[in-house]
Amino acid sequence: MSTKRKDGIVIYSPEEIEKIRIACKIAAQTLEYMDQFVKPGVTTLELDRIAHDYMVNVQKVIPACLNYHGFPNSICTSVNEVICHGIPSDKQILREGDIINIDLTVIKDGYYGDNSKMYVVGGETNKRTQDLVDATLESLYAAIRVCKPGAKFNEIGDAIHKVVAPYSFSIVRSYIGHGIGDEFHQAPEVLHYPNNWDVEMEEGMVFTIEPMINAGDWRDRTLKDGWTAVTRDKKDSAQYEHQLLIIPGGVEVMTIRKEEELEGRISRIMINE
Repeated sequence: MSTKRKDGIVIYSPEEIEKIRIACKIAAQTLEYMDQFVKPGVTTLELDRIAHDYMVNVQKVIPACLNYHGFPNSICTSVNEVICHGIPSDKQILREGDIINIDLTVIKDGYYGDNSKMYVVGGETNKRTQDLVDATLESLYAAIRVCKPGAKFNEIGDAIHKVVAPYSFSIVRSYIGHGIGDEFHQAPEVLHYPNNWDVEMEEGMVFTIEPMINAGDWRDRTLKDGWTAVTRDKKDSAQYEHQLLIIPGGVEVMTIRKEEELEGRISRIMINE
């Protein structure tokens, strides 16, 4: 059984970790499956329906986003200036050069797997936007590389800042990473910007890192639907997310995708000495 520390952070048992690992593998496979459908002319609602069918009827899992605090769909589709929590719509048609984040979470046997990635629709966009997408991914990898037992959570924000600051990109502060396992959101809160939270990581902790990086100012606003977060200055935003497990000497990237392993920029097991 898991144990909960005084600060609310859960330390998961090996048996529970194996169940979380299964959920994460399915979440990663679902994102991989979605790759083929992101193209000009498709609507974000079509993407939602495809993902929902794959999760429910093929993978036999529960889409965690659906009806979560009233969220109406199975995935979040955040296009261009949308930071996160974009609601799929039959009116939103993807165009060449758009960028879109697909964020999805599955529940398998009571345990959660959560991940997201960026797509450049049609494969090409302007240089500033491509730099934004690339820097956001590299900032996630840089943050993963600092994770190990004894590392402090504020090292995550420092690592992300070092990657994005040279581009004059900004880090969203309103939305953060989180603990996850037998609940969708739990302690710890994982801040993506420089901060003073010096709590140390411990073996058995499971959490997400999901930097949201803006091309302009970091400030956001929420649309009238109560969900969709957009940049105040209407400039583009990008996000990548992985779910992580702290292990002896480093971290396990529980939602790693095949393309990432082939590229060799990160691996499932990262020993961060």
